[in-house]
Amino acid sequence: MSQKESHPPTGQPKPGTPATRPAVGGSNVGQNAATPGRGTPNTSSAAAANRPAVSSAPRVSPAANQAAGQARTPSATPAKPAGTPAKPAAPAAAKAKTDKVPPKKSVDKTTGGRRKLGQILVDLGYLDEDQLWDLLNEARTTQQPIGQVALARGLITEEQLLQALAEQFNLKVVNLQEVKPQPEAIQLVPETMASVYKVLPLTYRDNVLTVAMADPANLAALDDLRNFLGAKQVVPMLASQRALQEAIPKAYAGKEESIVDIIQQLEKDPEIGKYVHHRETSIDLESLQELQDAAPVRKLINMVLLMGIKDRASDIHFEPFEEEYKLRYRCDGVMYELVPPPRHLAPAISSRIKVMANLDIAERRLPQDGRIELNVGGNPVDLRVSVLPTMFGESVVIRVLDRTVVQLDLDRLGMDPDTLSKFRELIRKPNGIVLVTGPTGSGKTTTLYSALNELNDVTEKIITTEDPIEYDLDGIVQVPINPDIGVTFANVLRAILRHDPDKIMVGEIRDLETAQIAVQAALTGHLVLSTLHTNDAPSTVTRLRDMGIEPYLITATLEGVLAQRLVRRICPDCRTEYEPSKELLMELNLTPEQVQGKKFYYGRGCERCNNTGFKGRTGIFELLVMSDPIRDLVANNASTDAIRQAARKMGMRTLREAGLQALFSGITTIEEVVRETAIEDES
Repeated sequence: MSQKESHPPTGQPKPGTPATRPAVGGSNVGQNAATPGRGTPNTSSAAAANRPAVSSAPRVSPAANQAAGQARTPSATPAKPAGTPAKPAAPAAAKAKTDKVPPKKSVDKTTGGRRKLGQILVDLGYLDEDQLWDLLNEARTTQQPIGQVALARGLITEEQLLQALAEQFNLKVVNLQEVKPQPEAIQLVPETMASVYKVLPLTYRDNVLTVAMADPANLAALDDLRNFLGAKQVVPMLASQRALQEAIPKAYAGKEESIVDIIQQLEKDPEIGKYVHHRETSIDLESLQELQDAAPVRKLINMVLLMGIKDRASDIHFEPFEEEYKLRYRCDGVMYELVPPPRHLAPAISSRIKVMANLDIAERRLPQDGRIELNVGGNPVDLRVSVLPTMFGESVVIRVLDRTVVQLDLDRLGMDPDTLSKFRELIRKPNGIVLVTGPTGSGKTTTLYSALNELNDVTEKIITTEDPIEYDLDGIVQVPINPDIGVTFANVLRAILRHDPDKIMVGEIRDLETAQIAVQAALTGHLVLSTLHTNDAPSTVTRLRDMGIEPYLITATLEGVLAQRLVRRICPDCRTEYEPSKELLMELNLTPEQVQGKKFYYGRGCERCNNTGFKGRTGIFELLVMSDPIRDLVANNASTDAIRQAARKMGMRTLREAGLQALFSGITTIEEVVRETAIEDES
């Protein structure tokens, strides 16, 4: 039980070494199950007759080619001569108790000709046909790889699964207890990268890196390693997941590098010294190309990116100044500064990032935008890169879009039950306009995506237009904006109306033209979801009037406005109760008498929260529903204050009031509520 303290220390410490991010998701091993076609096994003789014959020519595994850089003959057995059985007879016991037609020993077209794992397990005698059918049904229901399902049920051992995977992918199995990784390989791959991608570097010779991994189907991880490290080839070998979890920490014991270590290498590297001198930022293109390929530069950027992803940073900033080069993260809405790299490496760092994002490294006068796609821990991570020329070099900002961090679920945004119920009613309306407002970085896009995710149904056509498209949503048509070629919100919205939509999401209403088309769409029977930049919900009406929308059109189409902010959550592992001072309470216009019996908390800081005292963010919301009295006020050009007062009398809770509820619930701190809400919200 934490001891009550009089007041939290002023200011929060900056995060130190990032806490290890837990592995996200499960292993993908064994996804290529022996499913005849897709879905329920087909026992029809006609279906079996239509299957393509298996070629007798040796096949080459594309996965093995990609990993090893050379063609190999896979272990799949060629078709047997006429007169011989299609496959070994099933065990007598299994044959006696089933009348199902066993799956053919076939190739899987979707996996480049590899045999399916389930069939291999049967051929090796580890499963019988009845067990295979049961596993296929369970794997289809649970969306788990068949190999993992068989392991969980105890039908096969980890060694048997490895043997089957080795045959499927034509790879070798390595015993990590008998193999000692080469120091050169360990030095090439930082521990952060090895842990995130779940690989153990074994050897590094002639620019070819050999790694042990448990998921040979994760080709994206091999591509990322090759691109990150600059290796010509990355050759995989198979090892059990349990063995990897034990071997990676042992291999890096006492050898973990930090950003400080890499920066020291950069300062001492004689190769880098050949190209740049201290405080010089102008170097020729040929030298720049060689410099951005230098191992320490690659290693620094790789570590910065992976640390940012593990720490759940939303943005990573590389900023050149006259005397220094700053490196900063934005975590939970707050900027934190990291150990800065040498100033003279600014061109090399920006050039390396531009190469990764497929941008022009020779162009240093114009802004550029690109993207880097990674697969981290089996999960896709999209990095949006923006390069901006400044007085002292190129500033680079990387927006991290990690689907595992964002939960696209309305129930998890932080709305109270009453607000959530009313908002659900709004987005279920057949037509009208529903707006989400707030400043940049307040979570508007996440709220809209969560709403779309809930509305996504095969019975309705949903189209979005965004700048940029942050997350892919299956079943929803998403159109990116490109103003350089005239693809604007207004133009796309006009085209969308010709595509028979039921619901439309517009990333932002920026001008009168877009607003007018949105109103027209609502009047013609469509539901339009969009965002605006206003301080609160009532001021949205004033903003639309200022843009040029007539009051009668606002009352006819606008159904509701949701204003929101994000406040940081107190870390549950170091949450401490304390007694706030009178001065602190005055910042919320509260007196000690008003908060009598209330409990206040803050985070002391611990390893789990990187010593910040906070872990994650939650939303606070203000929902204005356009009831008949509110519509009358809008039609009569009432002021924002008049609309706010009327809405509060009808039950609208302001942002400040929502923040106080989060405060009294022990979710956030006084400082967070003061920072994100305004005094006038109480008026």
